[in-house]
Amino acid sequence: MSAVDRPVIGVLALQGDVREHLTALAALGAEPVAIRRPAELAAVSGVVLPGGESTTIAKLADRSGLLEPLRAAVRGGLPAYGSCAGMILLADRILDAPPDQETIGGLDVTVRRNAFGRQVDSFESEVDLGLAGGPLHAVFIRAPWVEEAGDGVQVLGRVVGGDADGRIVAVRQGNLVATSFHPELTGDRRVHALFVDIVRAAPAQQAGLVAGTEEDFDS
Repeated sequence: MSAVDRPVIGVLALQGDVREHLTALAALGAEPVAIRRPAELAAVSGVVLPGGESTTIAKLADRSGLLEPLRAAVRGGLPAYGSCAGMILLADRILDAPPDQETIGGLDVTVRRNAFGRQVDSFESEVDLGLAGGPLHAVFIRAPWVEEAGDGVQVLGRVVGGDADGRIVAVRQGNLVATSFHPELTGDRRVHALFVDIVRAAPAQQAGLVAGTEEDFDS
């Protein structure tokens, strides 16, 4: 099996629900690895930023020397998927955050931290992402939502019903995907499958860009 068929996908393993993401990726035929150091990040074709506590994850990433390499990798086109805290880490802008909170960035969105309330306000709901098989059963735990999305951001899913009706909870921008909820906790692999497909397609896209650049240069 080739590296494209079985891509190496890292899960940032500094804090949060790492094991569940590793399990989901392995079930889909990827080769999951835990990332704690920059050298491990350099060996992957995609990265998952798990749920947890976004401020803590950012601080630990900074201390371990991973924050800047992650920023550079995402800017360079590395596919990334963020769930819950991972959505916050991928956001270019954050509301209700400590003044010193840092992000990796890359997603042209404004995200509101703990938008649905505290831990006791955690809930489950059906969210339609337009994927085969119908709506997903989504678990929201101290979840953010997307307050505002840029023109280049595709809205994949919104809350339906209740006080948060219409709030954006899933987005995609190029090789970046983020959800407010935790698909790794439900056994539904469709969000992870979407991301694995993005990772598998990324080498071909990058090859096309290189070929186009070479043609422009030759002419």
